Amino acid sequence: MDNQRNLLLAVALSGLLILGWDLGMRYFYPQASLSGQTEVVATGNEAPATVTAPGSIETGTAASVAPVDLATALAAPERVRIAAPRVEGSINLVGARIDDIELKDHRAIVDEDSGPVQLFAPQGTPEQYFAQFGWVGQGVTLPTANTVWQASGEALTADNPVTLTHDNGEGQTFTITLSIDDNYMITAQQAVSNNGAGPIVVRPFGLINRTSATASASTFIAHAGPMGGFGDTIEYGPDYDDLIEDGTHTPEGGAPDWLGFSDIYWLGALIPGEGGDATAGFRSLGNNIFRADLIYAPMTVPAGSSVTSSSKLFAGAKESALLDSYRDNLGIQNFGKAVDWGWFEWFVKPMLWLLRTLYEFLGNFGVAIIALTVIIRGLLFPIAQKQFASMAAMKAVQPKMKAIQDRYKDDKQKQQQEVMKLYKDEGVNPLAGCLPLLIQIPIFFALYKALILAIEMRHKPFIFWIEDLSAPDPAKILNLFGLLPFDPPGFLGIGVLAVLLGITMWATFKLNPTAMDPVQQQIFNFMPWILMFVMAPFAAGLLLYWVTSNLLTLAQQKYLYSKHPQLRAQAEKDKAEQERTKAREGK
Repeated sequence: MDNQRNLLLAVALSGLLILGWDLGMRYFYPQASLSGQTEVVATGNEAPATVTAPGSIETGTAASVAPVDLATALAAPERVRIAAPRVEGSINLVGARIDDIELKDHRAIVDEDSGPVQLFAPQGTPEQYFAQFGWVGQGVTLPTANTVWQASGEALTADNPVTLTHDNGEGQTFTITLSIDDNYMITAQQAVSNNGAGPIVVRPFGLINRTSATASASTFIAHAGPMGGFGDTIEYGPDYDDLIEDGTHTPEGGAPDWLGFSDIYWLGALIPGEGGDATAGFRSLGNNIFRADLIYAPMTVPAGSSVTSSSKLFAGAKESALLDSYRDNLGIQNFGKAVDWGWFEWFVKPMLWLLRTLYEFLGNFGVAIIALTVIIRGLLFPIAQKQFASMAAMKAVQPKMKAIQDRYKDDKQKQQQEVMKLYKDEGVNPLAGCLPLLIQIPIFFALYKALILAIEMRHKPFIFWIEDLSAPDPAKILNLFGLLPFDPPGFLGIGVLAVLLGITMWATFKLNPTAMDPVQQQIFNFMPWILMFVMAPFAAGLLLYWVTSNLLTLAQQKYLYSKHPQLRAQAEKDKAEQERTKAREGK
């Protein structure tokens, strides 16, 4: 009766685990919108007017911005085209905003005809996300958000910079010279020439403005939102909700190395120029609009003189090798940590490197994951051999252990001491069987991080129906593999890979040579199916790894059984004894 009660309790707790996991993930980490929202965005005039405090930019008088669709906004005539090797888009001459960035090498969705990712978009569009460079100052008329700049050319390319010029009519000329490299880095050189009667004081700034409506959601596995490198530290935060509550956030790590807004795969970041004395911060502007500010120390410009400052803007994909190259070549400290690797960076990055290498050789990321699994299991095979040898030794001492338990059944402390002495005398380690599992945990987590965070995995197909290994298996059984017009939610979205995971794990448990009582046996019988539900929403690549690992485990166990026949004999004896016990209980 106790066994039946314990079994029912285990089943109930397992059901709560399935439901609780799905509901908890949906509550704490809601899915990010993958398409633009029709929300009307209202924001202040982002043109700075005056400096209210060191390190802050006053936005001026709040003014509503009428909503506009992307095509209409980009059709405006006051634009300079961007035509770089990996970036297309345009610069808005009204306000000198970089507000149109398309990433040519990355599709918006898995469909090959979907078009490129639209990273930056103009103010007032549902996808609002742009960068702006300018000045705040005293005793001088400055360019504003409505200033129409003059451009030196028709297109910004990797070989041809573009200079934007504005003459305020009072003796001061402002210029912003923009250049772009072969990837995603834009350099902005800001200059002020003072031909007026007296000195002026100006402070160059750069800002990034974006809506959170189309941002990636922060999850327990990776931060998305405000982010930056400050001194020796990286700040993965605050979240957008925290910034709404607090209003502003000033990083505490020291002078900024870079700051901006991060999505899972994309990054918009400002990088101060060398030797620039700059301060940084984040702020909420209301209506789900946020801003990252980079502002330099005041510069005095005497009459007849000019001053310059330089900043950089990264607007592109978080390709880890590229970010590391900017760190090495441009001296941008900790720029590679814009990918939130976490504590396992030392393990995740080598695994990602190996996956990329296998992919380059094999030409298919799914096959590369299978090859990686084979390599990992091959490296762990000596440990598995020791595990089975330890299990064989444990079987050999079972009669002696049973004798000790019977002899000292009324003295548990003495019983434990004698059992430990038996282990020592026989050279048996009862924990040796746990070592492979403990080693698998960081490997599994590292691969999970790599599949979720590394853009190299995004939209990579395997075979047949699996077109994106970084997304869940799309072939879901409950909607008859897409024939029925609904998408099963969360843990109910059981796909083919999840079913294979359950079957292969059940098979590995069946080969487990460890004797179990009836309750344990029942738990191990339904545990694979619980994991099938829990793992169903995970990336297809992760399930592919686990299914392959289970198949290799089955082959490995069969081989090792042949090397340790006493384990096979004992397992069959235990199974027969369990069947007899079950038959007696059924009478």
